Amino acid sequence: MLPLPPCKNEKVPAPANTFNHITTVQTRFNDFDMLGHLNNSIYLQFMDLAKVSYFEAVTGAPLNLKGIGVVVVNINVSFFSPAYFGEKLAVVTTCTKISRRSFNLEQRVVNPESGDVKCVATTVMASFDPATATSPELDPEWTEALRRFDNL
Repeated sequence: MLPLPPCKNEKVPAPANTFNHITTVQTRFNDFDMLGHLNNSIYLQFMDLAKVSYFEAVTGAPLNLKGIGVVVVNINVSFFSPAYFGEKLAVVTTCTKISRRSFNLEQRVVNPESGDVKCVATTVMASFDPATATSPELDPEWTEALRRFDNL
């Protein structure tokens, strides 16, 4: 479990699982809107960066794009607090469910100093074989690595 300060916002739901992975992200000037808020599309970019780092931590190897057999099939994001220019941000990631052909991730963009949760995302990722355009069963080594990493 990561040592993050607790979130004080009572509207933020409790995590579905403990978080064992964190990715620090860097914002850029053009990531912010006219009000000084982080643009909502940037949160998804940060979570994509964190997925790569998470998968590398889970498997213990660099991500091989030719070997990837999963695709995003659903993302739901709930926003709770705006992020501002100059604020430190990180993404925490955990796997919450694994089935034969898919798994669910929960990700949160947080201020790692205050514990403030900016948003909570749930993502369903499914296996995919581009040669046959089908969803085969997930690689057992991958699912076992996910189970071990996140104590499922």
